[in-house]
Amino acid sequence: MIYIIQYCFALVLLIFSTFASWYEGSAILDDPWEWKYSTPFSQFLYGRAIQNIHQISQLDHFVYAAKFHPTFPIIMVISSFYLLILLGFHFLKGKPKWFIFYQSFLGGVLACLAFLFFNSVTIGGQIFFYISLLGGVLCIVTAVIFYFSDIKSQYS
Repeated sequence: MIYIIQYCFALVLLIFSTFASWYEGSAILDDPWEWKYSTPFSQFLYGRAIQNIHQISQLDHFVYAAKFHPTFPIIMVISSFYLLILLGFHFLKGKPKWFIFYQSFLGGVLACLAFLFFNSVTIGGQIFFYISLLGGVLCIVTAVIFYFSDIKSQYS
């Protein structure tokens, strides 16, 4: 029952923050001087500079929101990774070695995400760097703790 409440809470938080991020990021449509720097998905799709608002991908709304209005994108990322950790814990409950690997993998993904935001000049990018780095370290520390507790339980 407690897992269902956690799943529901995290899922509702994820859905709400996703819509709020998308809405806040739609401000990019009114900010043409930022199109060169905040539209990586559109530039990847079209292979050139963005000329009008019809070329802007919906995914670029999230990039703009993360750079300039980071509150809801941060909630979105945290709730996503919380759901992933919760799912991993639930499905890998009887398999400690798999859960250790899973936590290590999530820690690595978060560390790579932190690397992407390392030299960001926007406040949102800096916040994402620290949150990704902290989340990655926490996942890896959790994996190490589970690893040593698994070894200890094997020799007890």
